[in-house]
Amino acid sequence: MKRHTIFSALSLIVILMTIVACATPTPEVIVEEKEVTRVVEEVVKETVKETVVVEGTPKVVEKEVTKVVEKVVTATPEPTEGKVTSFNAAYPYSVPPEGHFNAFASGFLSVGIYQGLMEVPLFYYKWAADEYIPMLGTDWEVVGDDTLKVYLRKGVKWSDGNEFTAKDVISHFAIRRLQQSSVWDYLGEVRAPDDYTLEFVMADPALPVLRMVLRNEHITPASVYGEWADRAQALFDAGKTPDDQEWIDLNTELGEFRPAERIVTGPYTITSLDNVNEARLTMDKVPTSFWADKVNFDQILSYQGETPVVTPLVMANEVDYATHGFAPATEKAFQELGIRIVRPPIFSGPAIVFNMTIHPFEMPEFRKAVAHAINMDENAFVSLGESALNHASMTGVSDNFIGNWLTEAQLGEMDPYAYDLEGAAAILEGIGFTKGADGIWVDDQGNKCEYELTVPAEYADWSAAAENAAEQLTKFGIKTVMRGVTYTQHGPEVDDGNFQLAIRGWGSANPHPYFSFQVAFRTHNLAALTTGGDETLPGMSYPLQRTLADGSQVDIEQLIIDCPKGLDMEEQKGRVYELAKIFNDELPKVPLWERYGNNPIQDGLHTTGWPPDDDPLFKNSPYSDSFVVIWILDGTLKPIQ
Repeated sequence: MKRHTIFSALSLIVILMTIVACATPTPEVIVEEKEVTRVVEEVVKETVKETVVVEGTPKVVEKEVTKVVEKVVTATPEPTEGKVTSFNAAYPYSVPPEGHFNAFASGFLSVGIYQGLMEVPLFYYKWAADEYIPMLGTDWEVVGDDTLKVYLRKGVKWSDGNEFTAKDVISHFAIRRLQQSSVWDYLGEVRAPDDYTLEFVMADPALPVLRMVLRNEHITPASVYGEWADRAQALFDAGKTPDDQEWIDLNTELGEFRPAERIVTGPYTITSLDNVNEARLTMDKVPTSFWADKVNFDQILSYQGETPVVTPLVMANEVDYATHGFAPATEKAFQELGIRIVRPPIFSGPAIVFNMTIHPFEMPEFRKAVAHAINMDENAFVSLGESALNHASMTGVSDNFIGNWLTEAQLGEMDPYAYDLEGAAAILEGIGFTKGADGIWVDDQGNKCEYELTVPAEYADWSAAAENAAEQLTKFGIKTVMRGVTYTQHGPEVDDGNFQLAIRGWGSANPHPYFSFQVAFRTHNLAALTTGGDETLPGMSYPLQRTLADGSQVDIEQLIIDCPKGLDMEEQKGRVYELAKIFNDELPKVPLWERYGNNPIQDGLHTTGWPPDDDPLFKNSPYSDSFVVIWILDGTLKPIQ
C-alpha cells in the first residue's frame, strides 16, 4: 500500500473535513490505540557559536544552550497472539432508545448489509452466474406449477441454543403476512413436511417469489416471535383481513414489542444495547454459530453515520470498507492515500420526484421538459465522477439487466430524453407556458415556475446531483432552490407529501424488473395503492388508475402485480415491456443517472484476502447481495496478524 508522510495525510484529512464541515458533526472516533510511530518532544543540550561584542571588538564565543526538538520514535510492537481482531465497518443505524431488537418494527437495529452476519437469509445470490449461494438453505427446486421447495441446513443453532428448523421459517413468514409483505400477493401457504423441508405454495405462481423467499428475508427465531405468529395465524384461519380491527391491533402490539436480547443464527450479534452508541456499535462473535469456525474476525465494529461522518474515519484508517456515495474530490483523496476503490453496480440511482398535487407537476409534459432540460451526463460526472452513468433506457430498470427482458427494437422505442433545451422549451410552449421578461417560465395558470428541491443532506452524491440539477433548471427558466434535509427525516417528509420536488431513488438491485417497477410507481405513493397502502401518506400523489396519452385506460398497480405471474420468463417479457413503456412515456419520476459504487477498501491495512477487481462477486450490488458479507461468512477475508 502506498505510504505518505504524516503531514500529507493530515493535510488531506483537513481538506476533507473542511468539505463536510457544514454537515453532521463527526463523532469521536473510539478506537483501540494502535501506535506504530509517534512524534515526541525531547529537551537536548548543544554547544552553539555566537558573535558578541567585547569592548567594541566582535568576538566568536561558544555557549551551551538547551532546546526542545521533535523526535520520531517507534513503539515496540505488541504481541498479536490472543489479541481481539475486528472488521471495521460503517453503516447508519438507529441509536437507542429509538434503536431496538424488534426485527418487525421501525427503528430495528438491522445495521444494513451487516444484518446478514446476524439474521442469515436462506440464500445469497451470485449475479454473474445467476445462481443462489446456500446459507440457511442448502438447496431448492420448483415442484409442479406452483410450489417452491426449500431444503434447510441441519445442525444450525440459534444463539440461545435452540435448533434452527422449519418452524422458525413458518413463524417468520406468518408475521410477514400480517405485515402485508408483497410476497403474500402470490403465496397461498407455507408448510413443512418435516423439520428441514419447506413448501411455499403459490396461489398465484410468480418468478419474483423465488427471490423474495430465497434471498430477501432474514429469518427470525420462533422462540422470540412465535407467539405473534400464532396469533396472526389464528386471524388468518378466522378469515380476518387487514381492514379488521383485530388485525390492526395485533400489528400495533407487534410494533411496540421490544425483545430483551437479539437471538441469531449468524456468527455475530449485538449482545446488548449498551454496545450501541452514537459513534459505534459492536457485534460480538457467537461461538455456537454454524459459521463460527469459518469467520476469521472476533468482532465486527460498525461506525454510525452518513457520508460526512464516515469520510474522515476512512481517511484516518479507522474503517476497512464503506458503501457510502463519496464525492469525486473525496475519492481522489482516498486514492492518493493508496486506498483501493471498487465500482460494483448498484442497479439504481437518484431521481427527481414530483408532488403531483402541485400544478403543473401532474402533467407528463412538464416532467418530460424537466428531463430534457438537464444534462444528465454533466449531472452524473459532478456527482460521482466515474461511478455514475446516464440511465440510457429511461425505463426505471437498471441498464445492466433491462436488456435481458426487452429486445433491441423495444429498447430503441424508449425516449432517452437527451439534453435538449430547445425541445424542452417547445414542450412547455405546447402546453401554454410562456417565458417572462425575467427569464422565468410562467405556467398555463399564470404562476411562475419557482420551486424547492429537497435532498437528504448527508448523501454527498445525491446532494451534488440536486445542486447541479437546480442550477441547470434555473438557467433554463425553472427557478429551483435546493434545500438539504437530514436523511432520517427526508423520506418521511416525502411520504407525508411535505415537499414540492425531491431527490429519491429509482431502480432496485433485484434481478426481476417487478421490483424496480415497485419503486417506480408505488414507493412514496402509498395513498394511491388499493392493497398494502396508507391513505395518510400521499407522497407523490401519482394516480395508478389513469388515462395514458393515447387515451387508453390502465391500472398500473394491477399491471405490476400481474407482471411477474407464472414461472416462464419468456411469457413475462411482454408485460415488462408494457410497464417500461408506460414509465418512459409518463416519467412519474425523472432518473438522473445510474449509480456504481466507489467503495473504499483498506486492502492490507487491518484486513487481507480481498479478491481482485475482476472477481465475479464484484458484479453483485454492495447492498442487496453484499460481497463483503459473503466473504466474511465464507472466511475469504481475514485480519492481518
